[in-house]
Amino acid sequence: MPSEKVLEHLEVFQAIANANDGNRASGTSGYRGSVDYVVGRLRAAGYAPRVQDFTFPFFQVVGPATVSAGGRQLPAEDVAVMTYSGSGTVTAPVQAVGTTGEPAASTSGCEAEDFADFVAGNIALLQRGTCAFGTKAANAAAAGASAVLIFNTGLPGEEGVVAGTLGEPGLADIPVLGLSYAAGTALLGGGEVTVSAQTVSESRETSNVLAETSSGDPERTVMVGAHLDSVPEGPGINDNASGSAGILAIAEALAGTETANTVRFAWWGAEELGLLGSRHYVTDLKSNDSATLENVALYLNFDMIGSPNHGRFVYDGDASAFGPEDGSVPAPAGSAAIEAAFHEHFGSVGLASGETEFSGRSDYGPFITEGIASGGLFTGAEGIKTVEQAALFGGRAGIGYDFCYHASCDDLSNIDVRTLDEMTDAASAVVLRFANFTQDLEEEGRRLRTAVGPIPAATVDQGHGPSNAAEERQSQ
Repeated sequence: MPSEKVLEHLEVFQAIANANDGNRASGTSGYRGSVDYVVGRLRAAGYAPRVQDFTFPFFQVVGPATVSAGGRQLPAEDVAVMTYSGSGTVTAPVQAVGTTGEPAASTSGCEAEDFADFVAGNIALLQRGTCAFGTKAANAAAAGASAVLIFNTGLPGEEGVVAGTLGEPGLADIPVLGLSYAAGTALLGGGEVTVSAQTVSESRETSNVLAETSSGDPERTVMVGAHLDSVPEGPGINDNASGSAGILAIAEALAGTETANTVRFAWWGAEELGLLGSRHYVTDLKSNDSATLENVALYLNFDMIGSPNHGRFVYDGDASAFGPEDGSVPAPAGSAAIEAAFHEHFGSVGLASGETEFSGRSDYGPFITEGIASGGLFTGAEGIKTVEQAALFGGRAGIGYDFCYHASCDDLSNIDVRTLDEMTDAASAVVLRFANFTQDLEEEGRRLRTAVGPIPAATVDQGHGPSNAAEERQSQ
């Protein structure tokens, strides 16, 4: 796969972001420009693309979130806006509810009865744990809280700021902010606090783009997907113009080629707010065209394939490296064959590869929930590269795979071109392989069913917020 074609697409996505407030987030003009570009390129290549519109809950932080107490503003790194928080500035006494600040996953605010002694108009101070952030915030709002602050548990690894989601808009139309453990416990003594959040939360329209090859068996459809949207904070060139550009180049190269199986490409909208585009697509098929969903033999996902401090990660379809204790969800039968195909490709060109877990954090989630074999590639987000990974892949240990993850600096300079080329070559090789042969996936499924009986459908946490952010993806 010539890297020049992929880079050409990335340059256009960057130009679209530059012309549209620096981002390509769903529900914005930057996203519409991205859709128009993909559709135009597909039509030029001979496809008949379909734009699937849907309504989604748009959310954007439009100003800094602040918390001030005793005449001092808390450091910015100790404060984060919850997704779907209301907007406004409030000054009122802070009142702790159901917590003394001891390190724990607290039940604080999980029941309406926790607010029996709460003074309406106060700012509710809660501790993370046990129930969803949205439940805590809704209970506080119902008790008359003017704002909500939720601080971390203080358990090992959970001392930093809580960056979470309320799950959906409208649960609490008041400012709801997350705090670090230290910042939260410092407010337990009470006193007057000023809380400010500047957000936009409303329904907007966005879309998926779908296109498929004209040849091949539709009863063995190979789906290939990448999310097209960025976060509002930046142009999203690695996350995820890289995957979008990669599969667009593959689609163009495959145009007019005879394949044994139909290949359907998908560019998903609103992934960054909880896989909404892929969920809409799968839900719509399940309700209105179940035969088409049943004909999907496998799904291949490409989300971030050019990280500057990369790893060559393949989704762990055989569960040999990750399990439930690591946050991985079960991969359906056939996923091991997909993983093997990627590793075989990398081995054939002398490149090391590793595994990444099926965490439910990207658009394969709705497909594995329906028992569809899935796999794909990932070069790393905000996670920290280990010494062992640096020895295997190069780069620097002790820092993130993508230090511009979800930031304004995720631009063209944030792409490792060699990595992008290697990953796009791997994607192209495996897409072409399964475009012509899927029997090994089916054989794997038969072997598993014979050995252990019926395979239950995988389950994916549906309570996540913006994808790819480890803290933001936590719902409690």
